[in-house]
This record gives sequence, C-alpha cells and structure tokens, in this order.
Amino acid sequence: MSVLAAIDCGTNSTRLLISKGTGRARTILDRQAVITRLGQGVDATGRLDPTAISRTIDVLHRYKAALDLHGVTAVRMTATSAARDASNADALFDAAEAVIGVRPELISGEEEGQLSFTGATAELDPARGPFLVVDIGGGSTELIVGRDHVEGVRSLDVGCVRLTEKHLATDPPAPEELSNAIAEVTDGLEDALREIPAARDAKTVVGLAGTITSVVAIELGLTEWDRDAIHHFRLTRPVAEEVFRTLATETLADRLHNPGLEAARADVIVGGCCVLVALFRTLGIDQMLVSESDILDGLVLSLADRLEGAHG
Repeated sequence: MSVLAAIDCGTNSTRLLISKGTGRARTILDRQAVITRLGQGVDATGRLDPTAISRTIDVLHRYKAALDLHGVTAVRMTATSAARDASNADALFDAAEAVIGVRPELISGEEEGQLSFTGATAELDPARGPFLVVDIGGGSTELIVGRDHVEGVRSLDVGCVRLTEKHLATDPPAPEELSNAIAEVTDGLEDALREIPAARDAKTVVGLAGTITSVVAIELGLTEWDRDAIHHFRLTRPVAEEVFRTLATETLADRLHNPGLEAARADVIVGGCCVLVALFRTLGIDQMLVSESDILDGLVLSLADRLEGAHG
C-alpha cells in the first residue's frame, strides 16, 4: 500500500503530512507543523531572508527523517505566497530539493485555493454545500467556492505575517493600526466577492489554517494541541470578535500566556485575527466550520490521483 507525503513551505509555517493508502480511504501516519517564518521581510524586500531559508531547511531535514521512517514512496512539496513574491526563490528550491529529493512546486494562489478546497471538503457531505473555504495564510488568504468541485477562486495578498509587518508596529497595536489592517482586508474581500458573487450564497463556510485553529484553541483553553477538539469546531462570530479584542489589547509578553496560543505565533496572531474578523463582518456570517484538513490533504489526494493515472 502506497505511503504518500505532502510538504508545504508556507509564509509562516512549514508543514508535513504522511498518509497510507490512496483516494479518501487513507490513514494519517504523521502530521507536523513548525513555524519557520519563511516570509520574514519579503513584503518589504522582495527577497527571502537567508536566515529564514536556513530555518526552513533545518525543518526539512527533520521531515526527511520522518519520510524515511515511514517508508514514503512519493512526495509532493509546494511553496506558496512568500516564494511567489521573492526574486530569490530558487535559493530555497535548490536547498529543499537537495534535502527532500523533489523540487518544490511554486503554485499560484488559485491552485493553492483549489488544493485547500479539495482537502477541506473531502470529508464533508456535498449536501452541506455550496461551500466557501477560507484559508488564512501568512502572506495570502484564499477564498474558494464550490460544491463538489471548485467554481471560483480568489487569492488576496493579506495574511498574518504580511499584515503584521505592514501595519502593526506598536505593542500592543494602536487602534488606527488595527483599523488600517482590517480596512485593507475588507477592501480586498469586497473586490473578491464582486468577482465570485456565489461566495455570498455559500451554505457552509469552512475556515482553515493556523490563525483560525489558534483562535479555537484559545477559546477552548487547550494546554496541548487536540486535533479532534478543533476539527469541525463551529467558530461563531462573537467568539472570534472576543478573542480578537483580547489579543489585540494585550502586549506580546501578556499574549504569550494565553493557553492554546503557540509562542512562535504570538507576534502575528493579531494580524491573522484582522483577516478573520473582516471575513465575518464582510460576509455577514454568524459561524464557520473549522477544518484541520487543508492544502496538505489536497496535495496527498492529488498525488494519489496523479499516481493512479500514471499507472493506468
């Protein structure tokens, strides 16, 4: 039975998924995520910082050991927003290929959205659609609408790292900084909704990635990560707004004491929450279904389909 893996080199975190079996009848063998902040400074410089590349490669060495341990037979590795914006992305790709044995694929925001949609909706009954999947990353946020297939995708250049570096300079952020960050997200969302108006008619909104799962973990007061408690949690707008207000008015030092908040995410979580609350407000929704299945699951499913097609 095939053992497949996916690695995503994102703007804020580098993540791994290893699963056994093909199609949707598969067993998860390993899932890891490490905040490597690959996108540090990219918005300002247009280049990946050598230390950020080094942090990412260090994690890839750990992931290679996991691939070998589980006898992985095929890997798909991608890079997203930070690498898209960097003029020196090949420095990362060369080093990553030397470690993992496959070269990262630089995927567009649209393809990133399609893969996230596939992963997020694989377990959901199509009758709960049409779905709007929102994926808040470090450098970009994807909106994807569809039922059993993607009908519209929009990628926005707003994410927890990018907004923090661009707008949130003081500690804690000043009210006008928060307003400017939320306004930028709102403007982008309104443009996106004009391009994919079906997003407003979604029956189920599905939220992905670290900002959203961290808000849930904070609300639940998790002292240890509990995927089962977070996966398919219904995050309401009042809870999202309350967590945002709490985090945005705390200093970084105080923010670190919130159970459920990973220390390495504390400096950018408010930027991510700016995207989250803008989504609730602009879409006019009361709740979203939180999913721990995301682009990694989409990558593994796409890899399985690719291999099955190659073998007839």
